Amino acid sequence: MRHTLPIAPQFYVTAPQPCPYLDGRMERKLFTALQGDGAERLNDALSQQGFRRSQNVLYRPSCTDCAACLSARIDVAAFRPTKSQKRALKRNAHLARRATSPWATEDQYALFRRYLDARHADGGMADMDVFEFAAMIEETPIRSRVVEYTDQDTQEVIAVSLTDVLEDGVSMVYSFYTPDMPQASLGTWMILDHIAIARENGLPYVYLGYWVPGSPKMGYKSKFSGLEVYAGGRWQKMTNPETFSTADHPPGGEPIAEQVANISLPDRRPTRA
Repeated sequence: MRHTLPIAPQFYVTAPQPCPYLDGRMERKLFTALQGDGAERLNDALSQQGFRRSQNVLYRPSCTDCAACLSARIDVAAFRPTKSQKRALKRNAHLARRATSPWATEDQYALFRRYLDARHADGGMADMDVFEFAAMIEETPIRSRVVEYTDQDTQEVIAVSLTDVLEDGVSMVYSFYTPDMPQASLGTWMILDHIAIARENGLPYVYLGYWVPGSPKMGYKSKFSGLEVYAGGRWQKMTNPETFSTADHPPGGEPIAEQVANISLPDRRPTRA
């Protein structure tokens, strides 16, 4: 019987670059590779500490002059829909959900391109080609699903979410939808449906990525009751978004070595051969 101890993950820092959310600020990310037999345990553990997945990488903001980006999740048990969210549910009742293995299709890419061209033409993903799109969808070492929403009458794909299944919830890695239905509130509705998915599977949280107070791109996340943000090394209930001000964002502060030292890693379980 032989025991093999897995190598502890190594953490790195990206070079500073302009922040996509707040003008005049620079962003930097702390990241590590997501690979091997322990990938799911690592993803679960770090997601609970404010990290996000992008293909086979886990990352978390580590900016020197700002700590504005706050990882956000919805406590499913505490969520109560607003009147406008109830209207979004009714408006999209004709859409059918279908969850599949993470496999990219031409229909998905065509919808993705329409979404980017209409909503994020100047964003970092604007030049993504079909091969890069396929990599975004398919390169995942953990349990991921592509959730497609189709019009039950026309069978047209209206919206898509790349979703990870965690031990304590579902994580919406990236979502896109038709830009031709602005009154449908499809972005809001997809989050509402993921709350339903979490409930159906007995999972307590829906992870939404980062919420950035002061960024119009991220404002919609604060409209969900039951929202929690990861700040000060712990998850905190969002009581009033107005208490967060871009002027009050503290510096990132901690040296990288200290940040890494404070990350809780999953048990290094030995494997048997």
